[in-house]
Amino acid sequence: MKLRPARTMRSLKSQAWSRYSVKKPRKNYVKALPHTSLLVFRMGDENKTYDLVLTLNTNQYVQLRSNALESARLVANKHLERKLPGQYFFRIVTYPHMVIREKKRATGAGADRLSQGMSMSFGRPVSIAARIGIGKPVLEIRTTTNNRTVAKEALKRAAAKLSGSYTIQTRPFSK
Repeated sequence: MKLRPARTMRSLKSQAWSRYSVKKPRKNYVKALPHTSLLVFRMGDENKTYDLVLTLNTNQYVQLRSNALESARLVANKHLERKLPGQYFFRIVTYPHMVIREKKRATGAGADRLSQGMSMSFGRPVSIAARIGIGKPVLEIRTTTNNRTVAKEALKRAAAKLSGSYTIQTRPFSK
C-alpha cells in the first residue's frame, strides 16, 4: 500500500502517543518500530575549518516523516557535491523518532460491515517522523563565506521537498 499524503499528518494537533522503550518493553504502546528511510546524518568534510553556518529553520510547528527528510538530504547533498566538492559539511539536525500510526479503513460498498469501530483504534505503525517547533533548525551547512550562494541554493532546494515554511539563517561559525 502506498503512503498517505503528508498533508494528512504534518500538523501537530495533539500529544504523541508513540512510546517505544528498549529498557521497559512491557510499557510500550508500540510493539515494533517501522524502519526509517533516513540513515545518513552527516555528509561532507567535518574536519576542515569553516567560517560560515547556514541553517534551515521552521516558521511553524511541523511533523516531517523520515522519507521527506531523506528526500531533502539527497537534493541538498547532490547540489553541494556537484558545486562544492569537499568544501562543505552538511548535517541533519533533527532525528525522526515519533511513530506514526494509521487505522486502515475499508472503503466502498459494504465497508460498514467490515469496520471494527473503535476497538483497537490506535492503528498500526506506518512510519517514523520528527516533530519540530517554531524556529528550530532542520538542516545545517558549514562552509566558507565565498560559497554562501551555493549553500543557500542547496537549502532552498531542500526546503522545497519539505512541508511547511522555512527561513534560511546565516551566522559565523564558532566551535
